[in-house]
Amino acid sequence: MPKVGMEPVRKKQLIEATLEVMAEVGYHGTTISLISKRAGLSSGIISHYFGDKQGLIEATMRHLLEALKITQRIDDPLERIDFIIENNFSQTQGASSATNTWFNFWALSLHNEGLHRLQCINHKRLERNLAFSYRKLLKPEQVKNAAASTAALIDGYWLRYSMGSVGNGDFSEAVARCKQYVRDLVAQYGR
Repeated sequence: MPKVGMEPVRKKQLIEATLEVMAEVGYHGTTISLISKRAGLSSGIISHYFGDKQGLIEATMRHLLEALKITQRIDDPLERIDFIIENNFSQTQGASSATNTWFNFWALSLHNEGLHRLQCINHKRLERNLAFSYRKLLKPEQVKNAAASTAALIDGYWLRYSMGSVGNGDFSEAVARCKQYVRDLVAQYGR
């Protein structure tokens, strides 16, 4: 008989194990067996909670996406944009396990409908959150472009710094550059 209240604990164990295994062996090397061994749980529990490997991968991506949500009220629009930038470069998103999972996610989302849907949600949410703050800072005709450009800048810097082509995994320079870009936009196109 299953223990009451263990489902969230076990799901978290499996998601963390998935992040670790994907970091080590990539998506194609990741198996239900490796994940269950890493989590210290039976492989049948994955089928029970997630259906299959794909369901677990999608749950893992939702876990990473959930960490990007704005969970606190920030009234100042510039502070809110800064928070969004910092959150996208946080330890959660920059950890090697998350980095490798994101790389796999982006590649797989080109061919997998469920992951593609999650990628679209993530992309739209980021732009929508940025636009919400930019509406208070910029002229109306500048808001959409500013949000799209800032989102692209965040993604581009995250990718470059995560791959080690610059910064050796230290995101502080990327964060500073993104914030400076925002301030330059506000200075140029502000109300």
